[in-house]
Amino acid sequence: MARRKIVVAMMMHETNTFSPVPTPLASFRPLAGEAAVAEFRDTNTQLGGFLHVARELGAEVSVPLAAGAHPSGYVEKGAYEDMCEAIVGAIRTGCDAAFLALHGAMVAEHVDDGEGELLRRIRAVAPRLPIAVGLDFHSHMTAAMVANASVITGYRTYPHVDMGETGERAGRTLARALDGEVEPVMVWGFRPMLTSTLVHAPSRQPMKDVVDLAIAAEAGGAVLNASVFGGFPHADVPHLACSAVLVCDRRAEAGRALLDRLLDLAWERREAFLYRGAPLATQIAHARTLGEGPIVLVDHGDNTASGGTQDVMSVIAEAMRQGLEDVVAGPICDPASVQRILEAGTAARVTLPLGGKVDMPQIHLAGQPLTVTGRVTRITEGEFVVTGPMATGTRVRMGRTAVLDTGAMQIVVSERRSEPFDLGVFTHCGIDPRRKRYVLIKSRQHFRAGFEPIARHIVLCDGDGCTSSDLSLFTYTRRRRPLYPFERDL
Repeated sequence: MARRKIVVAMMMHETNTFSPVPTPLASFRPLAGEAAVAEFRDTNTQLGGFLHVARELGAEVSVPLAAGAHPSGYVEKGAYEDMCEAIVGAIRTGCDAAFLALHGAMVAEHVDDGEGELLRRIRAVAPRLPIAVGLDFHSHMTAAMVANASVITGYRTYPHVDMGETGERAGRTLARALDGEVEPVMVWGFRPMLTSTLVHAPSRQPMKDVVDLAIAAEAGGAVLNASVFGGFPHADVPHLACSAVLVCDRRAEAGRALLDRLLDLAWERREAFLYRGAPLATQIAHARTLGEGPIVLVDHGDNTASGGTQDVMSVIAEAMRQGLEDVVAGPICDPASVQRILEAGTAARVTLPLGGKVDMPQIHLAGQPLTVTGRVTRITEGEFVVTGPMATGTRVRMGRTAVLDTGAMQIVVSERRSEPFDLGVFTHCGIDPRRKRYVLIKSRQHFRAGFEPIARHIVLCDGDGCTSSDLSLFTYTRRRRPLYPFERDL
């Protein structure tokens, strides 16, 4: 029997349409062929999971594209077209199946539904091709995705520690279909509501019961796969919602009652899915009253993994104003400051305007650098391999990185953006966050993968930035109407 040929590809981006950070092709660091396999084989990523299943099947694997960028603004048209053509072109030459690691919240300059459009183009050249798709928990599910895929699965954790498992779930269901064991059909739906990324983690209520119900249905064989998607609120697109998709065997009707149960339960709890913040000064003052550290201060208004610039200084400035000591903070993305530090050299004492280099016109926020004086204590290449539970085995590339020690605070400054979900952002440059009283990081939930296990206390900090949870800061012009909580009488 001839070996099956499977096209395995990754095209991932979570688009914050309010972010000023550009997203050219270079942001995706596109790889292909053996270089892509070497980068992602045996990693806890969707692509790693798909490669694992393909290896189990003894398939011939073609990887035309492995591309993923940190969340940021609209994907440039040329970048989107180049990546789509790489994948569609490989499928056009012929294959038995496709395994696609996608995000579900990609918005290009000219395309609202990046994933749905890619799948539509694939279907145009391969109408009957079996296609397995993995998606992020923050996907915006669309009819185009469901109509043009064979199997869809999504992450069931946040932080996303099941990325590899998600690829394997989709790949194995499709493998069963290739062997004739099952005939996947999908049902999907949504409820017109936003869920805050700070409160919709599947491990905690109000989302826990919803996702647990989906997991139990899949584990018990009621459906082949069941996935719930919290959505990504920092995107002004018509398909913004909370959604779910079920993969059924042969009969779609088998999943419709479960689909309604999942979505109705989420809808009943819609009020609980909203985040209610507090003044930043009050949050920092509260942190000062807490006992032994590490006390993790989470600056979620400027989170790279939601499209933040990673250079807003409001939380660091408030921590300094209130006199916090024994603090490690960062990383701050500021290439100009890194260059200044490199020119000064290790052990030099420098004064510079740190951060605040990027304006955010979409939310009427100008960049505000913070003048900082400190001693340069470490300079690194900014690379390390993740050892924590999220994206295990992948290599993080922060660009050249330096540590600036003000006395009360050690600030990590990098050339590139990188959310601190792994302790390596600090340990690779000689700082052990477990020994600090305060650990100030820019994150929303992914920090919990690496930092929650070491934290004595966690304090959410409502800093400024284009990933703020204050929806009143954002002007939505293209969203669906009605949509909760903008319209409450639904």
